[in-house]
Amino acid sequence: MVDLFGGNPDNPLASTVDSDDSVQLLDTTLRDGEQAPGVSLTPDEKADIARSLDRAGIEYIEAGSACTGEGERETIRQVTALDLDATVTSFARGVQNDIDLALDCGVDGVTIVVPASDKHVERKVGTTHDEVVENTGELVAYAKDHDLWVEVIGEDGSRADLDFLERLMAEALDAGADRSCYADTVGHATPETTYEYVSRLADLGPVSTHTHDDLGLGMTNVWASLAAGADLVHGTINGIGERAGNVALEEVAIALAHGYGVETMDLEQVYDLAQQVSHATGVPLPPNKAVVGENAFTHESGIHTDGTLKDDTMYEPYPPEMVGRERRLVLGKHAGRAGVRAALDEHGVDVSEEELADVVERVKRLGDRDKRVTDADLLAIAEDVQGRERDRHVELLDLTAASGGGTPTASVRLRVGTEERVASGTGSGPVDAAVEAVRAALGSEADAQLESYHVDAITGGTDAVVTVEVEMSKGDRTVTVATSDSDITRCSVEAMVEALDRLLATDADEDGAEAEPEDATLADD
Repeated sequence: MVDLFGGNPDNPLASTVDSDDSVQLLDTTLRDGEQAPGVSLTPDEKADIARSLDRAGIEYIEAGSACTGEGERETIRQVTALDLDATVTSFARGVQNDIDLALDCGVDGVTIVVPASDKHVERKVGTTHDEVVENTGELVAYAKDHDLWVEVIGEDGSRADLDFLERLMAEALDAGADRSCYADTVGHATPETTYEYVSRLADLGPVSTHTHDDLGLGMTNVWASLAAGADLVHGTINGIGERAGNVALEEVAIALAHGYGVETMDLEQVYDLAQQVSHATGVPLPPNKAVVGENAFTHESGIHTDGTLKDDTMYEPYPPEMVGRERRLVLGKHAGRAGVRAALDEHGVDVSEEELADVVERVKRLGDRDKRVTDADLLAIAEDVQGRERDRHVELLDLTAASGGGTPTASVRLRVGTEERVASGTGSGPVDAAVEAVRAALGSEADAQLESYHVDAITGGTDAVVTVEVEMSKGDRTVTVATSDSDITRCSVEAMVEALDRLLATDADEDGAEAEPEDATLADD
């Protein structure tokens, strides 16, 4: 048995959860998450995300709000037609027509949202407490008569009169609701308030929790809810949602698994899910975000890198593979000898102790200039220190691109070994067209994967200089390259050609490259 809040018997939050306890997740990325400013998901995107959520073992998926309009209903129908293992639900306001619209979409259940605080009862809806209670009971009975799973949320519940909220949820459960839900709709509550409210609701029957992060307490309030007796957590992937967002489900899942041995989902699916939602919503992942941020398993500091190379649990609470990630060692001004040697070893470069010291010093100087130290930088430094001439395998000789009123096109002239190759390509834009032209010129040699592509403007104005950074992989090797130019198309192609050259030159080496160590992947953050 594990104490959630430190074992203090005087702590009002003190409670326990163990690996035998069941906690389930309700994902509302497709509904509450889409309500984040600027986010709009297509029907296909929603269906794809729903498939991924189901594959990850999420128990409940809120597919949308059927009352929003016919377009939203068609989207919900597309999700219900997938025949997922998850219980697919629709958000419904406290009116019968919303339940009818949800039924028309073929959902398994509804979350009925009714006013709970005086602000919502009196000012927003213009009704009375008695009428809300009576109406809620009737709606629940109606939904249950139509074989729906039913959850009732008291909107703005964290600011409701607790006696009224308890009365409201008792009526819902008496009418047949499967569970009530505590909702901190505006992210107002403290953990103490959350614990008090959820405890009272848990005495009535099964209770869920729905928290927002406006005070930065979304996760803390989930834990207070679990301590008070909640057994289902609402949240979104990556924590997207209105204002400061909802609690991030992947954070809830890993904390329960790592800290308490409570399994809620297939954690190996987490990173792919995070990337999928980030791409679909256009909301980038902060690099320092827990679990799925770029820096979560990235090490630059010499002390940390050295410790990680000796024992991969030294500076990480759980292995990256647990959440579908890989460990990354990056180089910069904090790099040490162990990290630099590991990076060079990965690329099959042997250096003496004296050469290593010189390489480390140059890497640190480059990092001091606020420069990203990529694989290409490191290899160029090593070549210079050892006085080696670089024998390029692929070189960009010429590039032309056009993106007028028609289909964007591009042509490239490359030197590959001793041969010149010319090819053209089309794409959705000039960069895409140029990349296709490079792939066409290289043919089967261009079977490397583009893992990431980032563009940063480093000067202002219409003639801004941009930096393009690409990460490419081939087999068990990964290379990162950054280039700068005022022409984003040329900059992008040069970065990709440089990365491909580094990968293909290794293939051309008759000695081959050493296999990537199982506990480290070098890439720039």
